[in-house]
Amino acid sequence: MIDPLLNRLLKKPLCTLAKPLIKRGASADAVTVVGFIIGMLAVPAIILGYNMLALTLILLNRLGDGLDGAIARETSPSDAGGFLDITLDFIFYSAIVFAFICADPAQNAIAGSFLMLSFMGTGGSFLAFAIMASKHGIDSPKYPKKSLHYMGGLAEGFETILVLCLFCLLPHYFVLLATVFALVCWITAIIRIWVGYHTLLATKTA
Repeated sequence: MIDPLLNRLLKKPLCTLAKPLIKRGASADAVTVVGFIIGMLAVPAIILGYNMLALTLILLNRLGDGLDGAIARETSPSDAGGFLDITLDFIFYSAIVFAFICADPAQNAIAGSFLMLSFMGTGGSFLAFAIMASKHGIDSPKYPKKSLHYMGGLAEGFETILVLCLFCLLPHYFVLLATVFALVCWITAIIRIWVGYHTLLATKTA
C-alpha cells in the first residue's frame, strides 16, 4: 500500500549504495540471487529458534532486493532480471511462513497454511494481470521503470515484510498475525481480480 512512497524515499540512498557495487562489477541479477540465498538462510534459523538471526537475514534480503533494482536502473534493466526478482521474492515470502509452520506445527500449521494460500491469491492475481497488461500495453504509472506491471493493493511488499519481521519479533502471536494478514491479502486479491477483470473488459470493448 505504501510501496510507491517508500520507493521514492529510498531511491537515492539505494543508488548511493549501489554505485560502489557497480564499480566492482556486481550485476543486478547476481545481487538478486545472493540476497535470495541470504534470505533463505532464515528458514533453518527460524526452525531452530534463532528468530533474531532470522530477522537480520530477512532485512539483509530486503536490502539486496532494493540494491538489485538500483543497480538495474543504473546499468541495464532487463525482463529476465525482473522475472528472476519477482519469482525469488514469492518463494522467499512463502518459505518464511513455512519455517514458522515447521517450528511449531501444532500451533502454526492452520494459520500459516491459510496465509500461504492467501499468497496464491495476491501473487496469482498480480502476475496474471501483469501478463495481460503487457499484452494490451497498459502502463503502471506508479512504477514506470519496472519490467512488469505492478498492480497495487492493501498487501504489497512493505506490508508483507513488516509481517514477516513481526513473526520473528513476536513468534507467540504468529497465529493472530498470520490470520489477520491473510484476510488483508484476500481483500487485496479480491480487489485485484475485480479491478483487473473490469480493466481488461474495458480494454476489449474500447
